[in-house]
Amino acid sequence: MSDMPDIIYTKVDEAPELARASLEPIIRAFAGAAGISVETRDISVAGRILAVFPDVLTEAQRVSDDLAWLGKLVTTPAANVIKLPNISASQPQLNAAIKELQSKGYAVPDYPEKPANDAEKAIKARYDAVKGSAVNPVLREGNSDRRAAKAVKSYAQSHPHSMGAWSAESKTRVASMPGNDFFANEKAATITAAQAGGAKITFTPAGGAEVVLKDGLKYAEGTVVDATFLSARALRAFIREQLATIEPGVLFSAHLKATMMKVSDPILFGHFVSVYLEDFIAAHGADLTALGWNPNSGLGDLEKRIAGSATLEAAYRAAMAARPAMYMVNSDKGITNLHVSSDVIIDASMPAVIRAGGKGWGPDGKEADVLCCIPDNSYACVYDETVKYFKETGTLNVTTCGAVSNVGLMAQAAEEYGSHGTTFELPADGVVRIVLASGEVLHEHAVEKGDIWRSATAKKAPILDWIQLGIARFKATGAGAFWLDANRAHDRELIAYVKPALAAAGVEIPILDPRAATRYSFETMRAGKDCVTITGNVLRDYLTDLFPILELGTSAKMLSIVKLMNGGGMFETGAGGTAPKHVQQVQEENHLRWDSLGEFCALGESFNFLAEAKGKPQAAVLGAAVDAAVQGVLDNNRSPRGRVGQDDNRTSHYWFARYWAEALAAQTTDAALAAHFAPIAKALADGEAAILAELHGAEGVPADLGGYYHLDPVKLAAIMRPSATLNAIIG
Repeated sequence: MSDMPDIIYTKVDEAPELARASLEPIIRAFAGAAGISVETRDISVAGRILAVFPDVLTEAQRVSDDLAWLGKLVTTPAANVIKLPNISASQPQLNAAIKELQSKGYAVPDYPEKPANDAEKAIKARYDAVKGSAVNPVLREGNSDRRAAKAVKSYAQSHPHSMGAWSAESKTRVASMPGNDFFANEKAATITAAQAGGAKITFTPAGGAEVVLKDGLKYAEGTVVDATFLSARALRAFIREQLATIEPGVLFSAHLKATMMKVSDPILFGHFVSVYLEDFIAAHGADLTALGWNPNSGLGDLEKRIAGSATLEAAYRAAMAARPAMYMVNSDKGITNLHVSSDVIIDASMPAVIRAGGKGWGPDGKEADVLCCIPDNSYACVYDETVKYFKETGTLNVTTCGAVSNVGLMAQAAEEYGSHGTTFELPADGVVRIVLASGEVLHEHAVEKGDIWRSATAKKAPILDWIQLGIARFKATGAGAFWLDANRAHDRELIAYVKPALAAAGVEIPILDPRAATRYSFETMRAGKDCVTITGNVLRDYLTDLFPILELGTSAKMLSIVKLMNGGGMFETGAGGTAPKHVQQVQEENHLRWDSLGEFCALGESFNFLAEAKGKPQAAVLGAAVDAAVQGVLDNNRSPRGRVGQDDNRTSHYWFARYWAEALAAQTTDAALAAHFAPIAKALADGEAAILAELHGAEGVPADLGGYYHLDPVKLAAIMRPSATLNAIIG
């Protein structure tokens, strides 16, 4: 890594990738004027697939394993990475990406759902390394400090987004399992010096011989090791009960995370699908098996497979009509909550319902109250308390509310919750154990066929780093809490770390269970005060959508500063939950409403970090000018809007470049940079009419991107850089 670029900008998927094609040339041009190198590394789904199958590709088709390269980089002080949100691929998304690559001449194999031999098992293992949260555990070598820039928060308060009105009479509620879930069955322990070393996970079926599910595990002293399971039988009983007791006029919905929780949640999703259609499946199971349908694939896949069978189509329609109406992903296109597992992701779907005043769209295209099923009680209480809070207090006033930031424990794969190789669907009744090298059984559970068992870990060094970061942000913010439940096994182990660390620091920070912490945070922000939520990795993921969507209207404008534990820096931009809808709009009418404000803020922080870490004063000048440009975009209302003819992502990039150039031309810290950017600023101002005409003139017609997961670079550049005037100025 001797010829290390100054800044790495990631190539990802969907709307952030479209935006990159427009923004990155601007970044390269501006940074290059200061002798700062910017390079791209590919962590997209398609890029990750191609990287793990070099042996089936031609030499021209082969790509470098950029994720592995970045994984090494983030363990060094030289790391300076701007990470955009990538797809955490669900199985349907992975299958779609494979098909697209195959159609373009890449000889990657099909995904073997039921591998019949060692070769297919090896193929499946390669693909499974691409699925779910494949990127985050590799890159996140530091804990997360996620917050909105002051300018972003100020803008949201002065330009409030729409909020649905809450009523005390709302029938919207959150339902969770009465027990036998991951929360109830969790066990946890902190590894002692005597216990440190190797370990394995075993399964002993009733009356059978022990099978090793996972070998080669290593636990260092101080690591918190969890184990738990969710009962499939109890889950199905819970779903049946909710369907039977749902109130008339209330929409049925399930809120899971089948992308990041790539092993557990597609299975949970499949149970919702198969219980919802229980009678239909009972009557036509043989036909559905013959068609190769798996409930985990959802209703969308079912509809494709039964198409053309009048009998099955009629029976399906009747079965759907007999059940409560569902929360819709797209009412116009008939896409339900249970169509595709990756369409409804809890950290985006629940805030959307809450922001709308407890409403969701039904199949009739009208809003209605929603029954929100979140099976596991570990964090369902957060959303339950949020719904109850707003029923009691009414709609949040975004013009006066304080800001809620987050410090999240995520370094070194902390609490990777179902997205790892230690989650299993059990093939029979039996006992699952974690067995240490000494033979000691650390955890054990009696399970039934179909139960989902999982283990997660959090290492000592990341935990201690997280606590110190939490203390620092609490002092800077003025209020906050550790979100830890003394009644939960995992949290008790973390509390044992937190309490002495707080005592040693002489700081008093409340330790509240997630339900109490939720209410505390809302009460604090409603009073106009800022607060920080100090959480584990799951809540980091959930809360950094929940609060920003309510405060700012979107989580895309958030910035996560990751201070890597070995001294480098990673700057993550906002969430990509809405990215697929943005791509659809580009395909239909060539208007991209993705907001790059998160990328702008990350860029500024990256320059500031570079200035400090590598002693490059010009980087600091660029960073300060970025801040001025962000302020200009916000003050002049140049962020993307929803309709053709309005500002979109490309026009917002023009305005950002112009304000950035003007700030650099006006600054007096570096005369050479001022002289360089003065003519650029003038050209951008003089060319305003022509540039905007060229950018807007490209809109209103379908756009051919040359793909979805693997875009055609020539077509992408033509779509995202349609202004010859702007391109001539930028280069």
